[in-house]
Amino acid sequence: MRLCRFDDNRLGVAIGNEVRDVTPVVARLPAQRWPLPKGDPLVAALGELRPQIEAELERAPARRLSEVRLLSPVANPSKIVAAPVNYRRHLEEARADAAIHFQKQVEEIQRVGLFLKATSALVGPSEGVALRHLDRRNDHEVELALVIGKPADRVPAADALSYVAGYAIGLDMTIRGPEERSLRKSCDSYCVLGPWLATADEIGDPTGLDLSIAVNGERRQHANTRDLVLGLGTLIELASSFYTLLPGDVLLTGTPEGVGPVLPGDVMEAAISGIGSMRVEVRAA
Repeated sequence: MRLCRFDDNRLGVAIGNEVRDVTPVVARLPAQRWPLPKGDPLVAALGELRPQIEAELERAPARRLSEVRLLSPVANPSKIVAAPVNYRRHLEEARADAAIHFQKQVEEIQRVGLFLKATSALVGPSEGVALRHLDRRNDHEVELALVIGKPADRVPAADALSYVAGYAIGLDMTIRGPEERSLRKSCDSYCVLGPWLATADEIGDPTGLDLSIAVNGERRQHANTRDLVLGLGTLIELASSFYTLLPGDVLLTGTPEGVGPVLPGDVMEAAISGIGSMRVEVRAA
């Protein structure tokens, strides 16, 4: 199942070139009062809601995907966790390019661990990327994104994928410079997630997925998740050893070589096999 959030926070299921509107199912979620619970309530309840979603599909109105505005499929993650330099060739690329490393030693992921992006950076593909600090280089980084489906605390790598609700395409946008990663990568709109959440059963084995991105029709990045330095299970194990991952939390698994700058007016086309593709426009903030 490919779940999307579209237009005015409608819930949909993407099937072919259409989206079926199953928003009535959302009424089954419990009403929330302050203080709000941590994590995304829809993702947390996805297992029990799935039969209702499938039943609603039989009578759900359909619209063409090209006619709707796709938002991030996850509305309320408690955190966005990201893996730096998790492809060997990107590590080599970052060390060789002064415009990327800014005279700072680029260490292996085994030494530096993970970092966090602000949840306020999260947008969907139709919202686009609004570049800041145009006097500096702003780069695209395409990544496989995992969405956690249930609380994960100190989970062993061997069991980790059972905690994943689904997968999406992620763009970890970044401003190059000397500051810490979390600052340069947390601007509004600098985490694009979409075009939908492909549930775990939709993907099957996520360890051999092709991912790519093109800018204005020119392919910049292309790799396969089998080339990750730390695999998906190991990343979840590492993250959950420091903090509990909650339903809806997003884990960006790392980007391959070929990162490069984008400018206002550019159009990015990102794709991951088994998930699909998304078109993201770039503008000035």
